[in-house]
Amino acid sequence: MAAVITIPLDSEEASLVSAGGKGASLARLASAGFPVPPGFIITTTGYHQFVMANQLSALISRSLFRVVEEDTDKIQAPSETIRQAFSSADMPTAIESAIRAAYRPMNGAPVAVRSSATLEDLPNLSFAGQQDTFLNVIGEEMLLRAVVDCWSSLWTARAITYRMRSVEQDSELSLAIVVQEMVQSEVSGVMFTVNPLTGLLSEYVVDATFGLGEALVSGQVEPDQFVINLLTGEIREVKLGRKQVVTRSVRTGGVESVSEDTSQRQTLEESDLRQLMELGRQVQGAYGSPQDIEWSFAGGRLYLLQSRPVTSLFPVPEVSFDPLQVWFSFGAAQGVLGPITPLGREAFKQLALGGASMFVAEADQDTVRFVAPAGERIWLRMSDLLRHPVGLRVSRKLAPFIEPSMSRVIDSLIDDPRLAAGKGRLRPRTVWRVSRFFMPVMGRALHAIARPEHAQAEFERNIETSLDELTLPKGADRFESLSNIIRFMHDQLPGPFRYLFPRFIPLFGPSVLSLGLLTRFAGDKPELALQVTRALPNNVTTEMDLGLWNIAAAILSDDDSAAHFNSENAMTLANEYLEKALPEIAQTSITSFMDRYGMRGIAEIDLGQPRWQEDPTPVMQTLKSYLAIDPARSPDVVFDSGAEAARSAISTLAGESRRRPLGWARARLVRFAARRVRSLMGVRESPKFFAIRVMGILRQALLETGKEFADAETISRPDDLFFLEISELESLARREQQDWNAIIRSRRASFDRELRRKQVPRVLVSDGRAFYEGVRGRSDDENTIVGSPVSPGVVEGRVRVMLDPRTAGLESGEILVCPGTDPAWTPLFLAAGGLITEVGGMMTHGSVVAREYGIPAVVGVDQATTRLKTGQQIRLDGTVGTISLINS
Repeated sequence: MAAVITIPLDSEEASLVSAGGKGASLARLASAGFPVPPGFIITTTGYHQFVMANQLSALISRSLFRVVEEDTDKIQAPSETIRQAFSSADMPTAIESAIRAAYRPMNGAPVAVRSSATLEDLPNLSFAGQQDTFLNVIGEEMLLRAVVDCWSSLWTARAITYRMRSVEQDSELSLAIVVQEMVQSEVSGVMFTVNPLTGLLSEYVVDATFGLGEALVSGQVEPDQFVINLLTGEIREVKLGRKQVVTRSVRTGGVESVSEDTSQRQTLEESDLRQLMELGRQVQGAYGSPQDIEWSFAGGRLYLLQSRPVTSLFPVPEVSFDPLQVWFSFGAAQGVLGPITPLGREAFKQLALGGASMFVAEADQDTVRFVAPAGERIWLRMSDLLRHPVGLRVSRKLAPFIEPSMSRVIDSLIDDPRLAAGKGRLRPRTVWRVSRFFMPVMGRALHAIARPEHAQAEFERNIETSLDELTLPKGADRFESLSNIIRFMHDQLPGPFRYLFPRFIPLFGPSVLSLGLLTRFAGDKPELALQVTRALPNNVTTEMDLGLWNIAAAILSDDDSAAHFNSENAMTLANEYLEKALPEIAQTSITSFMDRYGMRGIAEIDLGQPRWQEDPTPVMQTLKSYLAIDPARSPDVVFDSGAEAARSAISTLAGESRRRPLGWARARLVRFAARRVRSLMGVRESPKFFAIRVMGILRQALLETGKEFADAETISRPDDLFFLEISELESLARREQQDWNAIIRSRRASFDRELRRKQVPRVLVSDGRAFYEGVRGRSDDENTIVGSPVSPGVVEGRVRVMLDPRTAGLESGEILVCPGTDPAWTPLFLAAGGLITEVGGMMTHGSVVAREYGIPAVVGVDQATTRLKTGQQIRLDGTVGTISLINS
């Protein structure tokens, strides 16, 4: 059966593959009865046959060979070569005949010829405006020329560059063409069924101009703008544009733009806006998501010319206008801004369930509504706290410690009546449950204050005992093994919160209060109080980093190991470790380290992410960095000097306190508080390490069971299981038949798209608003950037921007600039001269460890990884939070 070259515009055969994004969308709208101008589609078959008949594929491949995104200046020449080849190519007879036949019923009427690429107007990626459109095309000959020019526009320099930057493969690429009756617009424009600037889902924004919309979409004209409140129907804002250019059709074909002063004439009346608003409601309802709609009025009729998804919005967990819900990024607090696998999100929800069960009777997955997914990430609902007067005060106090920019967001939202705080009355049942939780906590806190070292040691013993008692038996077959894993997730994952939280608060709480007391004694020298936190003992993260340094020292002391590490790259060393082929000293030392820390890894809060024991490349990269460290700055020396600096700070604080009234009492109180900080604050990292070790047991079992399912060809890869949810794993364990591979492919595609997202909000609001911006100071300018100071000190050095710790190694003394850090990043701190992150607060992982190592750190810096460039020389002041450019 011959391939179809043309199909009617409202054909059910119009799919993304055959009709491209624009064509498939218009076909759907036309079939649903929307006022779409009639016409037909030249399918992608026409493009492929044209390319094949003229042998253009080989030319395209040769022209673009070795062209990369960074060489944008070099894309223009191959683009011109390709487009010239299209222009001079012959139109195959079959294609020409099909186009003429489809156009003939229109009796030579003017038409619009629109490109419709298969990578265009997608739900998550628009590629809007990358290919050409030709308006007022008259007659068959002009139509055939416009068709070839549309096909050719797939290879403009801007389109090639755009696709490269969006990590799309040209092998997936094709182009259809939409041919429609030309609408001679009196007024035209675009309508967003969401406010594209603020993200407000309750507002429509309409831009309008006289004549055809070409001048508007190409940026030649300042349009009228109307903002409509969807909830009330009120036209909230009317702004008249200058509209000094009007585009109209020319009688002989094509269009012309002429200068006219229409600035005092309003394009749309209220009745027109009502029609547009209703059209927008219907189109958004048909697609189920906000739309960018092109429209026109002609002869008193409203036409729908195009609709595409608004892809710039970040999705919210739940749409609600009243009551308003506010969600905070869990990843921002953890220094993990990338997406999290479906099972990783489910595992975190199980962890959170342990916390909820301490306060909510019969808590289950449905009651843990303060945790929700959006954009493949985890969000924590904070609006309930903001509505409670006590919760609001606590939130404002804690926000700077978690994520400094959150304070600004809270202040901007709190006056909204939809977030009005209640009276804070507690029901007797709630008082009883909170009291039952806090009474033993208070008892343990008093014990920790009285005997801090004993309380800390007891806490660590409890962790080890709890881990020793965990069991995850292997089943008789893969289905039973999977059932055991699911049972483990339900029974054991809530444990870290349920068991450790009531034991963690009594230790960490007094340490934070003690640090606050020291800060008050420090007065106008708060850095003295922070110095007390240098080189804290009993911190599992710093112990891990120093353990890695000890391996580096062992390698340096062994000639074979040192020579091997200096000659091989990190990936080769990682593969050799997995094959047990490293020199003996290196292999034995690293194996011992992995026995203790191998379940850690980058973005380790995600159960679905590989661990060091699976991919040790980051460990090898860090070891190579350590081997280049000046012995005078070796981590053990730095750590020892940090401990001495802490002792000196305590003596200074005590000495200055002694000179004040009741000095002897003040000095004793300083030393009392400092001892609690030094003994107890190190437990900051222990609960997470406990959770990661529990998840390590779970992950290993999932990979082993996943291999069995992959061997049975139920799934493709062992780690496919991480792209299923718990309920789906339960179905799989019950041997239910589903196309698991199709589900997993879709989930992986969503995950990969989110990996490419350039910016992630810190706060989401249920009316669609997203807050991205980090800390910016009034003194921000070309040479000074301001953030939140979290680790005192000043350092000058060269910038190293890193988006992934597995990338090129950090050189000793360089200032590390990254989106955020979790424990997998902290081994780099021993080589770094300073730290700058886009997210984080006083008590996040990177900040705590930076203070312990004594490296200056500034966090919450808005777009730090794009505003700073590798190789720049900067001066970083972690005491006041400034970054000064020495040269660019």
